[in-house]
Amino acid sequence: MTPSSFPKQTNLNELNRSVQTELADFRVFFKDIIATDVPLLDQLLRYLWRQKGKEIRPTLIFMTAKLFGEVSKRTFIAATMIELLHTATLIHDDVVDEADSRRGFLSINKLWRNKAGVLLGDFLLSKGLLISLEHKEYILLKILSDAVRQMSEGELRQLKTSNLQNMTEDRYFEIISEKTASLIAACCHCGAESVLGDGITESQDALLLKHAGLKIGIAFQIKDDLLDYGKEDIGKPKRNDIQERKVTLPLIKAMEAAPAGDSKSIRRIFRKRKKNRQEIESIVQFVHRHGGIEASESKMRSLIDEAVEDIRQHPLLIQTKDSTRKEALDELIALLSYIMNRKS
Repeated sequence: MTPSSFPKQTNLNELNRSVQTELADFRVFFKDIIATDVPLLDQLLRYLWRQKGKEIRPTLIFMTAKLFGEVSKRTFIAATMIELLHTATLIHDDVVDEADSRRGFLSINKLWRNKAGVLLGDFLLSKGLLISLEHKEYILLKILSDAVRQMSEGELRQLKTSNLQNMTEDRYFEIISEKTASLIAACCHCGAESVLGDGITESQDALLLKHAGLKIGIAFQIKDDLLDYGKEDIGKPKRNDIQERKVTLPLIKAMEAAPAGDSKSIRRIFRKRKKNRQEIESIVQFVHRHGGIEASESKMRSLIDEAVEDIRQHPLLIQTKDSTRKEALDELIALLSYIMNRKS
């Protein structure tokens, strides 16, 4: 069974029930790691904790680990490092983007200003470094340091490729591979490494999961991009990408398919710094009319299916008769199905 044919599920708690115990222990472990006696920092962290997201990244780590064996302390360290890094980058992104909100809450930089946001992000990054050094997890540190480098390069590459004139499909995939998919790839890599590696040399069997994770990460970002072009009757898309003039795959695909006359007027509207509701909806309708949604969804689904096949063909999993591993794979496939079909 592939994610494309897997029954659609919308209840994430039901999907990750196989790792609920691990997630509960992880939350305790994570809170202990970030504990501080600095009053302002403690206040910021408590506010941050209220904004807990879907925990897809630690879930991926635990599910990937279970493909190859038992979750270990190394797995918890990997999940904590990833979550510290991910949270720090979100806070720094809000500062860079001058965002007012995050996950339905006022952003840290909105409430405490940019300086507090930058320093909180730095604190979380330093905690990620310290936990790896304290436990001598140099391989995990190497994997995550490489992900940070790629994420930074992707963000900077996007700054130089920010409009319809110089954005191509190849550049789009290069950017999202670095700025988003690299961290998802690191989740899969670290999850496998925490079980298969010896902490001294990098496991080549674990490295194979990085490549599958990269495809999952690209598909994850395509889904995010599709959500911005969603229809209002099935949710409340914010249209942030359109308002901020971010060129994503649905628009690229629609531009490729549209007649020159249609695309010229949309280019003119898209370039405007401020767009009214009617102008934004004209861009959305253009993308729907010229197949941008269908083409992007097709690419997303093919990437997920390829990733699952890569995992199935892993030397340690191929034709496995281990019922535990089969169950772990089915649970991972269900999570990937959720990623493709989520509404937010």
